[in-house]
Amino acid sequence: MPWSTFRQTLAAAGVAALTLSASAAALAQDALPIKFTLDWKFEGPSAGFLMAKQKGYFEEEGLDVSIDSGNGSSGAVTRVASGAYDIAMADVNSMIEFNASNPEQAMKAMFIVYNAPPFALFTLKESGIDSVEKMEGKTFGAPVFDSPRKLFPAFAQATGIDGDSVEWTSMDPALREPMLIRGDVDGISGFYFTSLLNLRGLGVGKEDLNIWQYRDAGLDLYGNGLIASPALMEENPEAVTGFLRAVVKGWQDVIADPEAGIDAVKERDPLIDEALELDRLMMAIENNVLTEEVKTQGMGGIDEARMQKAIDQVTYAFGIEDKPAVSDVFTSEFLPPQDERMLTATQ
Repeated sequence: MPWSTFRQTLAAAGVAALTLSASAAALAQDALPIKFTLDWKFEGPSAGFLMAKQKGYFEEEGLDVSIDSGNGSSGAVTRVASGAYDIAMADVNSMIEFNASNPEQAMKAMFIVYNAPPFALFTLKESGIDSVEKMEGKTFGAPVFDSPRKLFPAFAQATGIDGDSVEWTSMDPALREPMLIRGDVDGISGFYFTSLLNLRGLGVGKEDLNIWQYRDAGLDLYGNGLIASPALMEENPEAVTGFLRAVVKGWQDVIADPEAGIDAVKERDPLIDEALELDRLMMAIENNVLTEEVKTQGMGGIDEARMQKAIDQVTYAFGIEDKPAVSDVFTSEFLPPQDERMLTATQ
């Protein structure tokens, strides 16, 4: 190739590269900023969201999404209510409680992530508390914002025990499992995949524990989902749907390849225990995300009759007098089509 022709080829390639770079910059400049908060730390169950970010699914929807860790489901609700964040991964039940106390700031869930909630109670087998009846008169511990702690009255009603006889001790999240092991409390409440693995990390295996999951007690609650600020829902409905579409793609990828999901988590927190977080992610998928309802109906939506029953149970637990309707708690208007929300079990 003559030198002049080679120089022309290089120049053309340079122009093309600059054009692509300018186009990418223009797209980035036009992207709508979205501040998204998780409910908890960067752990296995956050993989679906981090994968969507890593793969560029939010960018494909014209969104510039930042993802921050959280400090609890109740805190995630207030982060959106305060205007600090646009969208949050939060406990739907805590949102119902917040709405009852703050009707002028009421929000709606728009997508369910944990179709079955991970709420659970734990005791050591050596304590002898091996039935719900033996919980009466005992002391349980959890942070004040812990969702299963706050919903314990509904658990007590469903199991027929005297919930008022159970005393509660508050502590920081990091002290919950150590206090159980030391005997400072007789039992604890927490997310199943969080407390179980935290206890395992402290040398207490599942075989050493008595565990009661709320769903096994007849509480057909929904768990954590996505809530958005009313302003975002009203002003940018297409952006909300695009966000949800990207989230579904992220979860689809993680369910197909959980280890890749953990790589996405490790990218945000290099200090995670990869094996532990893979176990946590698999627990969340198998017990909370990929339920029979989700397998047939797709991720994100609700069964209205089930949600109504859940509202009945939640309003009892929180002592809410003005019970909300399903339409006050959840909206399906932003959901992508059902065929786009189908998940496939891991092989």
